[in-house]
Amino acid sequence: MSQENLVYLKGELRPASSAHIAIYDAAVVLGATVTDLARTFRGELYRLQDHVDRFYRSCRYARIEPRIGPEQTMEICRELVANNRPLAGSGAELAVVLFISPGEFAVYAGAAGMAGDQEPTFCIHTFPLPFSLWAPYFTEGVHVVTPSVRQVPPVCVDPKIKCRSRMHWWLADQETHLVDPRAVSLCLDLDGNITETSGANFLIVSDGAVICPSRRSILRGISLETVAEICGELRIPFIERDFQVYDVINADEAFLTTTPYCMAPVTRINGLPIGDGLPGGVFAKLIAAWGERVGIDIAAQVRGEVLSG
Repeated sequence: MSQENLVYLKGELRPASSAHIAIYDAAVVLGATVTDLARTFRGELYRLQDHVDRFYRSCRYARIEPRIGPEQTMEICRELVANNRPLAGSGAELAVVLFISPGEFAVYAGAAGMAGDQEPTFCIHTFPLPFSLWAPYFTEGVHVVTPSVRQVPPVCVDPKIKCRSRMHWWLADQETHLVDPRAVSLCLDLDGNITETSGANFLIVSDGAVICPSRRSILRGISLETVAEICGELRIPFIERDFQVYDVINADEAFLTTTPYCMAPVTRINGLPIGDGLPGGVFAKLIAAWGERVGIDIAAQVRGEVLSG
C-alpha cells in the first residue's frame, strides 16, 4: 500500500501530491468537464456500476471518449479505495470522484469548440466524506431557498449529463446565502417548477405519496433511483410530476437525496416551515430501509454517532 493517497490521472496511478491539471486544460478554459461521484459504505463501493454507466453516458453526450472502458474504470476505483481508505483513518468512508475533460489545448485563444486529437484528461480520485458538514441537516433539518437564478433549461444542456459547468449554481448560492448563510439553493425552471439543488434531488411527501419533479429538468440521481426502489418495497406511491413552491409549502414533508449523505429532511422553504417543521415519518421509514440495505444507521453515521466497519 502506498503511504500517500493515489490518484488515477491520464492513464496512470500517481501520488496525489504530483497529480496536476494544466491551466490550458478544457476543464479550466471552458469548464468542459463530465463527472460522477460514488461512495463507500463500510468500505465497499455502493452502486458503482450505476455511477460508472452514467459517467460513460455523459461522456458520450459530451463527445468525450475515455481511453479505458467501464470495467477497467471500476477496477481502478476499487484499487484507489483499497489504498486510500486506510490512510483516511478508522471508520472513514470515501467518496470516489470521476471527471474527464476533452484535454489540454495547444492554443488558448479561440479554443472553444476547437477540434483536436488531444488526449482527454481523465482523473479518478478519492476524499473522506466530511459528515460533520451535513450533521446539522439531521439535527435541525435543511432550509431550502429558491433564488431568482433559474435552472439551465434542457434546450441548452440536457440535465441528464452530470457536469461541472456550474456557474448558475455559484450565483444561486450567493443569492441564497444572503437570506440564510446555511440554506441550500433550490432552483426553479423557467416556468416556475421545482427542479433540484446543486448536489441533490428534492422530493416532497403529500397525502402519503412521494412526489419527484419531472425528469425533464433534473439529473435523476442514483440515490433518487434508490428512493424509488425503496418506495416500491414499502408500498409507498412514487409519482413524477411538475410541482411548484406552493406545493412544497403545503406538503406534509420534504427531503433531499444524494450520494454523500443519502437523504436529509427539509424542514423549511424560504423561511416557512414544511408540515410541522420537523423530519417526517415517511423520511424516517425510507432512510431506515436504506440503512438496512447497507448495514449501517445512516443518520447516526452522519451525526458522528457511529463509525463504519
